[in-house]
Amino acid sequence: MRLAFFGDVVGKSGREAVKRHLPRIRADLKLDAVVINAENAAGGFGITRSTADELYDAGADVLTLGNHSFDNPQGISVIENEDRLLRPCNYPPNTATGRGSGMYNVNGYQLLVINVLGRVFMDALDDPFQAVERELNTAPLGVAADAIIVDIHAEATSEKQAMGHFCDGRASLVVGTHQHVPTADTRIFVSGTAYQTDAGMCGDYNSVIGMNKEEPLRRFTTRMRGGRFTPATGDGTLCGIYVETDNKTGLAIRAEPLRYGGMLSNSFPELA
Repeated sequence: MRLAFFGDVVGKSGREAVKRHLPRIRADLKLDAVVINAENAAGGFGITRSTADELYDAGADVLTLGNHSFDNPQGISVIENEDRLLRPCNYPPNTATGRGSGMYNVNGYQLLVINVLGRVFMDALDDPFQAVERELNTAPLGVAADAIIVDIHAEATSEKQAMGHFCDGRASLVVGTHQHVPTADTRIFVSGTAYQTDAGMCGDYNSVIGMNKEEPLRRFTTRMRGGRFTPATGDGTLCGIYVETDNKTGLAIRAEPLRYGGMLSNSFPELA
């Protein structure tokens, strides 16, 4: 099975990069499934029906979210009613609408996607490790699920790496989101789970993690607020990870960084 996961889509620049590049990438890499983190898709904070549809129309099968899941009021009904849109699975019971995982039939494969929020330097939700354990037990890899992707939306690299090792041998891919900077540690763990600490973002890298530079610089240099953060609008880079899995076990047999367009150095897997 051939999978691609792309990191946080930030504003219009990120959406335009997805719309411009993903159809070709999906075709060239013969992808069976595409998962995208979209928690910053609508003006940098949250999601709406129209922004979700733009990403689906471009080729996304499933969208995940994170700490900005409910920032845009227009997105709450989308989270509640759209099966292909996931918010973190470790919200306390009965406090959040929507769901944190889903099983999807993509090109004849059963794909389980799990979205979870870290707790280190983040809002203190329920234990992410217990939450992921619960979700993994519902559909074991290679038995009920042909592939499993875990998106850990977290601040601390140590927490993301711990989640990767925690899931090793039980998930096809554990990938971090939230930090908006692609890390250079793409690899396959000893028991067969592909991993990358952060997928990076889909957005304009002539920015401060996707936002126009002026307001972040003002706050860092003067400790004063001058206005709202707004997404940068330049040419966006599509950042993520490409994974191939063994169709019998669901474990990863290949993992490579995937970057395309914009100002970052591009990295594009070649098919044999």
